Amino acid sequence: MPAPFPPLPQAVYAARRDEVRRRMRELAGPSTLVVHSTPVATRNHDVEHPYRADADLYWLTGFTEPECALVLSTEGNEPFTLFVRPRDKDKELWNGRRHGLEGARVISGAHQSFGVALIDAELPKLIQQPTLFYRLGGTDPHFDARIARTLTQLRMRGRTGITAPRRLEDPGVLLHELRLLKDSHELSALRRAIELTRAGHLTAMEVGRGGTHEHELEAALLASYRSGGAVCGYSPIVAAGRNATILHYNENDAPVRDGELVLIDSGAEVALYTADVTRTFPASGTFTPAQAKLYDLVLRAADLAIEHTAPGVTIDGLHDEIVHTLTEGMIELGLLEGTPEARIADSSYRRFYMHRSSHWLGLDVHDAGAYRNEANEPRALVPGMVFTIEPGLYIAEDDVTAPPELRGTGVRIEDDILVTESGHENLTASIPRTRADVEQACAR
Repeated sequence: MPAPFPPLPQAVYAARRDEVRRRMRELAGPSTLVVHSTPVATRNHDVEHPYRADADLYWLTGFTEPECALVLSTEGNEPFTLFVRPRDKDKELWNGRRHGLEGARVISGAHQSFGVALIDAELPKLIQQPTLFYRLGGTDPHFDARIARTLTQLRMRGRTGITAPRRLEDPGVLLHELRLLKDSHELSALRRAIELTRAGHLTAMEVGRGGTHEHELEAALLASYRSGGAVCGYSPIVAAGRNATILHYNENDAPVRDGELVLIDSGAEVALYTADVTRTFPASGTFTPAQAKLYDLVLRAADLAIEHTAPGVTIDGLHDEIVHTLTEGMIELGLLEGTPEARIADSSYRRFYMHRSSHWLGLDVHDAGAYRNEANEPRALVPGMVFTIEPGLYIAEDDVTAPPELRGTGVRIEDDILVTESGHENLTASIPRTRADVEQACAR
């Protein structure tokens, strides 16, 4: 049994807040940042969804409770305030322990803390700066309304000398640009998540034979993750046969039949950092000749893109390489006719490859960070970025233009890539990728 992943030192969060404050001053002068976490959501009747901490608030504080709010100011000697749920013996008996006001200060390093019921009274005192960094229209309309009411109240009191924020800025220009570059602590969490993801995928490859069901493979994944102290970073896709042609398939309840390919898109989450890995394997344990050709084409596209990953390269450029490689292969397989250039120009390739090839990865499976620079050009990769490379091919079962042996077949191979000073590191390279390694894993 692996030891629990150690929490990040409080000094890490303090350094992040200091850098955010520095950038706030640089960008907007005296200003205030507000970040909040949503309440627990109802699943049905009196049953609640499992709660997952807000990524921005966690990145700044290490605090994971619902229904709290951070206020960070560029001014004053005590710039960090946290609103949290107070201790409540009765509610904690039913729903679990709370850290309360004092515990929140110990965990987060907040200079002061208040109960959430005092937000309306205390927040106006804390945001009297020319600029407010807050994302209106976010995930909690009730909190958005609370911010709007506070701003209105401050503006109405302007004649008394009260300063209301005159500008509202998206905090993503600060937080998400910083979150985009992973430090050593974050990479350690990602590596642990990937290690557990590897174990889960290997287990699924071992047990995923004809006669089983998709839900059995999902259960094997979940058991493997939980035994390592992790959870799923997102709802797993366990898709056998024709289900693999549905990009976000998640029913996971169909039988696995001998001769089918099984596509699993799943990643473990450790300390809120998630892996994101897709592997495709044969339920029979061996690829058929037609499946092998399709698989090798997708793998070739993935390998070329990974090989070309380096500082200065763009995700758009890697996507274009993948599209060209796949389109060229589609013509060779009889899925398309003509030249790669013509089929790319008229977007015919999108019948079989309809999604993008990459996304940022970290605290969120589709992690924060802009994909284009201020000139609206594809941004260049720099060391510290982590992103996915995930080409695929999906041939619908009713596509009468496709070779019969390929219909109802989906293949995707997804890896997690770290950009380094010298090029790149495929963090998920140890999870079987080549046909030979996949078949060997199926035979364990």
